[in-house]
Amino acid sequence: MISDYSVQTILFAFGLTLFAGLATGVGSCIAYFAKHTNVRFLSIALGFSAGVMIYISLVEIFHKALDGLQRQLGAGWGYWAASGAFFGGMAVIALIDKLVPNFENPHEVHIVEEMGDKAAARNQRTLHRVGIMTALAIAIHNFPEGLATFMAALADPHLGVAIAIAIAIHNIPEGIAVSIPIYYATGSRKKAFVYSFLSGLSEPLGALAGFGLLFFFFNEMILSLVFASVAGIMVFISLDELLPAAREYGEHHLSIYGVVAGMAVMAASLAMLE
Repeated sequence: MISDYSVQTILFAFGLTLFAGLATGVGSCIAYFAKHTNVRFLSIALGFSAGVMIYISLVEIFHKALDGLQRQLGAGWGYWAASGAFFGGMAVIALIDKLVPNFENPHEVHIVEEMGDKAAARNQRTLHRVGIMTALAIAIHNFPEGLATFMAALADPHLGVAIAIAIAIHNIPEGIAVSIPIYYATGSRKKAFVYSFLSGLSEPLGALAGFGLLFFFFNEMILSLVFASVAGIMVFISLDELLPAAREYGEHHLSIYGVVAGMAVMAASLAMLE
């Protein structure tokens, strides 16, 4: 049950999830105060985030899930269950992608220079709708990310910190994507910041869903299935969102260098914890 975890551990997991989600507000601040977008840095940072998430998912989280399921179901059925939950997590996030309104890609690359593009302000009604729907789409996408961060932090606080940082990095451009159209539609930097900020709050809501899951259904098999699903969700996010965005922001090789660096840092971090 949830009582198996200390109050401090649960609060720490919630805090990490909140930190990751509210990084969308950082994106708004960058859009307001930066005069130029450092696209090379963003490309490397997003690649780094993808590398961290892919490495943790495949090397650490999936294997934790696999060990737990094989203890419960045996080697063969445990492997099938872990693999099914892994691809099931991918299917869930892919379905969310499919159901989210697609007239405006919530992960489309935006740069702060757009804040000075007067032509972008011509159709305020359209821009306002774009901004609202982008915020909604990002909020929907952020919900399973919050679940992933929370569950990983409960399993291993060090993993939780790494995942929270990786997701926070990838939420910064999303904050820019929300704030730019809202700002031009309303002329209000405050409204743009608030909408961007609120879109990140769905991550702690995902953590609350994880809390409820543990409270009502907790056992080793359920926890292992959730971990395998979380691994699938994070790999899908990395391949579908982070890497394409990293390549859009900068040169192809920069994003790959970021991926390799993220994996290397995680490998070294995990090795030091052994």
